[in-house]
Amino acid sequence: MDAALLIEILMKVVGGLGLFLLGMKHMSEGMQTVAGDGLRKMITAVTNNRFMACIMGVLTTCLVQSSSITTVLVVGLVNSGFMTLKQAIGVIMGANIGTTITGWILVLKIGKYGLPLLGVAALFFLFSRRDRLRYAAMAVMGIGMIFFGLELMSGGFKPLRSMPAFVEWFHLFQADSYFGVLKCAFIGCVMTLIVQSSSATLGITIGLAEAGMIPYPTAAALVIGENVGTTITALLASIGGTTNARRAAWSHSIFNLTGVLWVTAIFGFYLVFVRWMLGGLDFDLKTVVNGEETFPHIRAGIAATHTFFNVINTALFLPLFPVLAKLVTALVPESREKETPHLTYLNIRMLDAPVMAIEQSKAEIGRMADAVQKMSGWLRDGLFGEEDPVRDKKLFHREEILDVVQKEVVEFLSNLMSSNIPQQITIESRRQLRMADEYESISDYMTGIFKLKKKLIKAGLPISETGNNELQQLHDAVDTFLQHVNAAVRDDSAGSERVQQGLHAEGKAITRLVKSFRASHMRRVENGEVSPLKSLAYTDMLSGYRKIKDHGLNIIETYAD
Repeated sequence: MDAALLIEILMKVVGGLGLFLLGMKHMSEGMQTVAGDGLRKMITAVTNNRFMACIMGVLTTCLVQSSSITTVLVVGLVNSGFMTLKQAIGVIMGANIGTTITGWILVLKIGKYGLPLLGVAALFFLFSRRDRLRYAAMAVMGIGMIFFGLELMSGGFKPLRSMPAFVEWFHLFQADSYFGVLKCAFIGCVMTLIVQSSSATLGITIGLAEAGMIPYPTAAALVIGENVGTTITALLASIGGTTNARRAAWSHSIFNLTGVLWVTAIFGFYLVFVRWMLGGLDFDLKTVVNGEETFPHIRAGIAATHTFFNVINTALFLPLFPVLAKLVTALVPESREKETPHLTYLNIRMLDAPVMAIEQSKAEIGRMADAVQKMSGWLRDGLFGEEDPVRDKKLFHREEILDVVQKEVVEFLSNLMSSNIPQQITIESRRQLRMADEYESISDYMTGIFKLKKKLIKAGLPISETGNNELQQLHDAVDTFLQHVNAAVRDDSAGSERVQQGLHAEGKAITRLVKSFRASHMRRVENGEVSPLKSLAYTDMLSGYRKIKDHGLNIIETYAD
């Protein structure tokens, strides 16, 4: 056996696979960016209607070009409380259909034109100044890489036909019996587990089939097994996640594994059905073009096998939707401890879809806003209501949580910004970084104000009734201001000139209140009604409320940058 030839084969196959994977990545990123708001709207439009959720799963996966990315996204969305378990199951079912689009793209057989397509698209990507055009070029560049990589792999496998040892080895994997089908499906599953991409194993399968190393039935069994292998990604993403996130991942595994079990049981009939659906094409037909053997229908056969399997499996499972939900609920029982969704539960692979990743961090910013609003209510009760150690503990604990969440947001967004993302998402990431910092600072000042009140009580220096009334009026004004800020952030109206003017006017009114109450307080000090310690604490409390207002305005001003 010629060692030099084996090295040449290995270099072509590995190089082709690398180009194929890189092409899938570029195509996915380009299509996601061009889709932009459309992708976000699709995900947020998902309802508990199983058919609509399934359709959204199909469309989303067609855009991101990876069922693994879609399922990881879904697990992340469920984990963060953004999506329910029933919605997730529907989207996952649709994702299995959407991922079959890759096979049909490969049926186009651009082949040798992949390299010039890559070159022309790369020129547009490098020299275009328009973001949308650049990322559309990136998607086309990815397609060129996919076809050129597939061409390299197919060419790399062809010399193996002249090596008896390899031919004999491949003959061990023949889908000519039930156990042979299971063995091939298992190999397809393991291949996908290793490379973590069903699209990559699909490309390898097509390369082997086009090189004549494996017949159509073996290729079909490999492709069906790949459906099970791809579920490992979602299971890994769910580790450490909430109960519903783990249930969503398990529903994906059960759905695909059950499908493989029934299709392997009727494998021969299924292959006859696929051939019949494509007009009786002979997928193992061999022709000679320019002195080279080719299999003109093998790509269509493999793509059709993949598509029909997932469509039929989804159609069978849709009526069993509630049963699957009950099954995974029984398999993954509720946690005994209360679960709070946090950004750190999202797998880093969430960053494979920047358009959705930025939505997740936005949802986390929204939770920070809600937490600050709750703290404001607890602070009011603590300052002006009856003593309650449990409530006071909640106030300080929530401030500690916001410290952690802010760190999570910074880490997540920093990773996002270090990847290849469009300018729009970069701007939004910077805004969210600032907002997370502002909300965390607001929580610090709230606990600081409460500590000052506790300090005065401990010293036996209660605030006078007049001072209490002033603080209560100021607190209510700041609380209302924060409600308006949070509402503007939540409904995306913070960038409106009218909303900004209104909030700035509220901020000025709070500043006037602080100045007025400080002046009243200084008169009380001059009259000897207030001790120095009480005076210092009271003015610090006034300053604390003013700082909270300033940080609220900073949040709004991030939209004006």
